[in-house]
Amino acid sequence: MSYLYLGQEFNKVNIKRYFLARAARVVPLYLIVVLSSYLVSLGDYNSLYNISNYNALIGHLLFVYGESVLWSIPPEIQFYFIFIIFWAFAKSRVGYIYLTIIAVLIFLFFTNFPRVYGDLNGVPYNVFNTLRSLPYFFIGVILGMHFNSLKVPKYLRKHWFILVLFLIPLMYPEITNITSDARTRMWLSYEVLLVMSSVFFCIVFLVPDNNVLLANKLGDFIGKISYSLYLLHMPIITLVNQLTLTVEFKLLLSFALTISIAYISFRYFEEPVAKLIRRVASDKPIKRDCEVTPF
Repeated sequence: MSYLYLGQEFNKVNIKRYFLARAARVVPLYLIVVLSSYLVSLGDYNSLYNISNYNALIGHLLFVYGESVLWSIPPEIQFYFIFIIFWAFAKSRVGYIYLTIIAVLIFLFFTNFPRVYGDLNGVPYNVFNTLRSLPYFFIGVILGMHFNSLKVPKYLRKHWFILVLFLIPLMYPEITNITSDARTRMWLSYEVLLVMSSVFFCIVFLVPDNNVLLANKLGDFIGKISYSLYLLHMPIITLVNQLTLTVEFKLLLSFALTISIAYISFRYFEEPVAKLIRRVASDKPIKRDCEVTPF
């Protein structure tokens, strides 16, 4: 988002376009999944996500709580509003962005990520999920801010930097002994944040743009359907696991069904609805968002 928006003027027109673009990207399919999960749960079926009562539904609709993999959507929506503050500083007070990020990271470190969650009049909320996600959003902001301005010498840009991707599975506690107590709270560890930041820096700034593993039609296709893939994969896996099949066949069937259904969702719902919402923002074509969903 910092790459797409921080270079634009901070005015009402652009802010409107920003929020409509964000809503077009995330909200429609999320609402369909949440409402469908609630209606299905009323019939004592848990084939989607377990949103079994009215208060849980309100928590999801207010973007303060998320069941299962839906937990990551509220922090993303909340960060869209936090990003507005950064955008306001981008032109003439860019230093405040760095100071804010550093201050929040120090606060989270010394408070050990406050466990703020519970319910308000029965409506569940979970601020903790937002707090533990902030460091990763912040790193994305900083990388996006410097994407155009940081000129990496050609002799440093090598295809073998793609190997840093192998650091990601190595960070999992079952594989590598992380020195802190992150074995039980991996994503709260600043060690993990440092490694993941390094990985993304290498991929964004050091790997040449024509790298065959990062620039190919299959990757583009998966990127397009990634949001539908994320929201719909868990119910599909749950349904397939109920079948009397071998583990290997369940894996293949889950993969095939997830890709197929995600494509149908993207092609016939997500993309048309997003285009419709974007037309509300402007009669002119708006630069298409290119982003990866990490949750």
